[in-house]
Amino acid sequence: MEFVKRKSLDIKQVGLDILVDIAGGILIAVGVYNFASAAGFPMTGFSGIALIFYHLFHTPIGMVSVLMNIPIAFFCYRILGKDFFIRSIKTIIITSFIMDKIAPLFPLYQGDRLLAAICTGILGGLGYALIYMRGSSTGGSDFIIMSLKAKNPHMSLGKICFLSDFVIIMAGAYIYREIDGIIYGLIVSYLMSMVVDKVMYGMDSGKMTLIVTEHGAEVAEAIDAIAGRGSTLLHAEGSFSGEQKKVVMCACNNKQMYAIRQTAKKVDPEAFIVIMESNEVLGEGFKTE
Repeated sequence: MEFVKRKSLDIKQVGLDILVDIAGGILIAVGVYNFASAAGFPMTGFSGIALIFYHLFHTPIGMVSVLMNIPIAFFCYRILGKDFFIRSIKTIIITSFIMDKIAPLFPLYQGDRLLAAICTGILGGLGYALIYMRGSSTGGSDFIIMSLKAKNPHMSLGKICFLSDFVIIMAGAYIYREIDGIIYGLIVSYLMSMVVDKVMYGMDSGKMTLIVTEHGAEVAEAIDAIAGRGSTLLHAEGSFSGEQKKVVMCACNNKQMYAIRQTAKKVDPEAFIVIMESNEVLGEGFKTE
């Protein structure tokens, strides 16, 4: 009789996850507690709601976040899956504890509010990026947004995030009773999203170009000579003329794109060139995994 061997728990990976949660939690907690709450401006997500309660009733920010996350987490359990749920619960507990017990040990920032907003956005973005890269989440609006997206794939993730952030920032601005608070909240939201993208994808970001030409092999050879980048030749046909052409697809870093564009135009002045941003490039000559 054969027995199914249970998947063993990877202690090293769990330990690394906990260390990343602690590091990310400290960055998020310092940003929220020591900068945002001290400066008195609204934030997005459940942290923003917890800040409203903190402002009104002086309730612990982390504890309120946990209490709000409990019903949302169980409601979204089946949609998001068991593994993601367990990892996120672990992260929520760790970050909430740090928010209430560790962050108060650091001094509150009492300087310029714009600098406070910048620090909140950068620290929070770094913290969230670290956690996201380990396949976890701090819960809250992340659960709601991901569940809505899973149930409604046609909905734009950007629109869902923007609507969620906008409602919470407006509520916070109403409580704090100031227009400046809205502006600072939007600055924080923008910086956080930008830092998360840069940390998670920016190191491997670059450009990708599609060059429609009748001289595909010559263009690819010239690109390899000038930039040391290989290309992929795709077969194409003009929809109007019916002419057979080649599409040279080439990924490169930002610095190389200008030289590649000039080279393609030099080989074929009639080439049709499309240049796009690529958040991440994997493969030979780039990151391998």
